[in-house]
Amino acid sequence: MAKQRVVVLHFVAQMPMAGIAWQALQYLVGLEKLGYEAWYVENHGANPYDPRANSVTMDCAYNVDYLKRAMERFGLGERWAYWDAINDAYHGMTRERVFELLAGADALINLCGATRLRDEHMKCPVRIMVDTDPVYEQIKYAKADPAARAYLDAHTHFFTYGENVGGPGWIVPLCDVPWKPTRPPVVLDLWPEAPGEPDCFSTIATWENKGKNIDFEGESYVWSKHVNFVRYLDLPHRTGACFTMAMLPPTETVETEVTGKGWKLVDPRPVSAGLDAYGDFIRGSRGEFTVAKDIYVRPKSGWFSDRSVCYLASGRPVITMATEFERFYPVGEGLFAYRDEAGAIEAVRTIKGDYPRHARAARRMAAEFFGSDGVVGSMMREAGL
Repeated sequence: MAKQRVVVLHFVAQMPMAGIAWQALQYLVGLEKLGYEAWYVENHGANPYDPRANSVTMDCAYNVDYLKRAMERFGLGERWAYWDAINDAYHGMTRERVFELLAGADALINLCGATRLRDEHMKCPVRIMVDTDPVYEQIKYAKADPAARAYLDAHTHFFTYGENVGGPGWIVPLCDVPWKPTRPPVVLDLWPEAPGEPDCFSTIATWENKGKNIDFEGESYVWSKHVNFVRYLDLPHRTGACFTMAMLPPTETVETEVTGKGWKLVDPRPVSAGLDAYGDFIRGSRGEFTVAKDIYVRPKSGWFSDRSVCYLASGRPVITMATEFERFYPVGEGLFAYRDEAGAIEAVRTIKGDYPRHARAARRMAAEFFGSDGVVGSMMREAGL
């Protein structure tokens, strides 16, 4: 019996950073492990970004090379394509081959909703939307934004990392869009359990994201972490623990504020430059301490981070802000959800009390709740494959 072909649409080349690449690779490798034939296509048309210059660029050579090496590493050297919209040129597969692939594929996964589907995508019979950033698109749809509705309606199946979308405390009408919960998958074989007990909790962050704040029914929801991070900058002083943030401060004022509170800052560019460097940073951490974007927290979305899943899989405990995900995953051993500073402090102290136990629990949680076989397999069955 021939393998079913599944095309993943994403933006690895547009944003050539390891966290983004790993997000796509968990699906691609996960699909292959389940017996599907996975393909990668990036033809959204957005201009490429060069992280070395921290700027959008007109030259996609670095971006294409980054994607090519990632695909070759995982056996997909002949199964990828990138559309350089500036020069209207395809890299990897030809334009003609991409169009043939989309017309003959059994399904496509529009991961992160990276691509506004066009005629060539619509020829694929099963078009799966994976909404990794819940609340934003649901609000736009509820406000009857014509472009947002057309964008979503082009899909046949709808999945979201917001496990509580439509659940208790959720605030946005779903307007008959049949959202179903899914989770960030992790291919456990690619994330070996790390030994030892490192000193510093860590996270990788962009201090401030702009351009996707949104208003709804008199409230403004911020699509950025910094509004929550400033509430917890005292943790190094309050706990005596070591905290590292891989982050480029946007201003000297921010840098002074963060380091003055006891945080260590490291340049995120080397961390994100390569898949191995990213993994080494996570495995070399005591665990993850992070916050969630305001837009995930106040609407009680149930969102959970794909980066946090990589920490868990590596046997590194995670302390993260409650978004209602705690309704779906057990917390208090390996994974901790906090709502205030006291909760965050208690989580740090609990991990210190028996680090090996919480490290083991983190790995078990990754396997039980986020393993790619279960997550990706369930999604494909829901989509009829």
